[in-house]
Parts: sequence; structure tokens; C-alpha cells
Amino acid sequence: MGQEELEALRRQPGIQARRLRLAEWIESPRVQAWVVAVILLNAVVLGLETSAEVMAESGLVLRVIDRACLGFFAVELGLRFIAYRGRFWRSGWNVFDFLVVAVALVPAAGPWAVLRSLRVLRVLRLLTVVPQLRRVVAAFLHAIPGLLGVIAVMAVFFYTSAVLATRLFGESHPAWFGGLGASLYSLFQIMTLESWSMGIVRPVMEQHPWAWAFFIPFIIIATFTILNLFIGIIVSTMQELSALPDPAAPVQEAREILARMEESIAELKRGLDGEAAGRPDRHD
Repeated sequence: MGQEELEALRRQPGIQARRLRLAEWIESPRVQAWVVAVILLNAVVLGLETSAEVMAESGLVLRVIDRACLGFFAVELGLRFIAYRGRFWRSGWNVFDFLVVAVALVPAAGPWAVLRSLRVLRVLRLLTVVPQLRRVVAAFLHAIPGLLGVIAVMAVFFYTSAVLATRLFGESHPAWFGGLGASLYSLFQIMTLESWSMGIVRPVMEQHPWAWAFFIPFIIIATFTILNLFIGIIVSTMQELSALPDPAAPVQEAREILARMEESIAELKRGLDGEAAGRPDRHD
């Protein structure tokens, strides 16, 4: 859940000391480092399990490690739920972690067996554990409202271009532009600049020498304009989020000031005690 939810838990009235200590322990850098290490180990194991040769030699060991990693994730989520209780479900990151681990616990046989292949999603837990990755995902989600307008413009442009391409080139090149779906796919390939020239456009130009007048404006608008709008909106959103103050910063600064004050008071007290010990007693 991060330091923000931990601070919110600290401010919760009547919070039990053991729950607070458990939450602080879970969010500590040492525990989070262990979580990241287990996620990376599990990612390596899941990758090795795709090799038939490796599974033939060390399949049992890999399965044991995979089960151990899954048990670690389940225990970590259980402890997190004990610490945060109802607040656990207020975080979308925790809900995501819960769903990923729950999918991995689905039985390997029966109608739900297909979901077992989704256990590789456990690797995505890195997005919820590493703060830098969470900020990137948060920036992307925050940019979605702005991206919807660009997506709408792109959809209209693609649909219009696909209909036009079908009418212009569908009869001579039905494999690429024989229908609306084929035209949409071909135009998407052209937008990505993947084999667009030698693979599609030049063969079309052999029968339609003027076809460049359609494809070049399409590439300029779709690739160099609309996609750059996507990138610009996401970069702008990330800059806006990075400029916002860290909500945990004032609390951390106050703690540092309080710690320095306590240290100064302790030094002053030690000095006064030493001075009192060195002063001779006076008797009337």
C-alpha cells in the first residue's frame, strides 16, 4: 500500500499498537526488498518452466520453488490484510495483488485450469511494489481521460482511411484491402512502419502509381502526428505528477525535526547531569 496508507493508518484513531507495528514492518525497506527478490526469483522460474529441456531435468525443483514463492505471496498478503483490515481494499494495488495471487491458487485441473496460465501475472507485482514503477502506471492511468479524445480522433481517421482504401485498392489487392477488417489491419501495419514500403505500398503502386498520394499523408497523420499526441499527453501527465509534492514528505520532515529536538534535549540533559554531579555539596 505504500507510505501514504501507512501514514493514514497512523492517524487512524484507536489503532492497535500491534497492527501499527505489523504495518510498519511490512512497509519497511528490508521486507519490501525481500518481496522484490521473491518476485524476480519467481519470474525466472516461470520463464524456465517454458523450456521442455529444463523441465525434464529440474522440473521438480522448479515446481517446489514456484509453490514456495506462491506461499510467500499468500502469507505477505495475509499479513497485510491483518494490518490494514478494511483499508486493505481501498488500495487498487492491493486488489490487483490479491487477484494475481488468487488466480495462481486456482486448481490445475477442471474448467478453471486455463487460468493457471495466468499465474505469470505474478511478475506484474513489481508494478505494485517498486514506487518508481507505480508512479509510471499512475501517470498512465491519470492520462487516460486526455487520451480518450486522441483515441476517438484516431478511430475516426482509421475508419475513414480503411473505407477509402477498400474502395481504391480492394479489387486489385484483396489480401490487404479486400474488406474493412483487412484494410484496418493493413493500415495498422503501415502505421507501425513495419514492412510498409516493400511489403504493401510498392506492390500496390505497381498497379496504382498514384497510391503514394494516399499512403504518405496517412503515415504523416497517423504515425508522426497522432502517435506523438499520445506520447506528449503521457509525458505531460508524468511531469505534472512529478511536480506535485510528496504527501509523505511533511510527515517525514516533522519526524526528522522531532528526532533532532529529542537528541538536543538528551544532550542538554546529559550536560546538566554532568554539571550537577561535578558540583560539590554545600552544607550550612
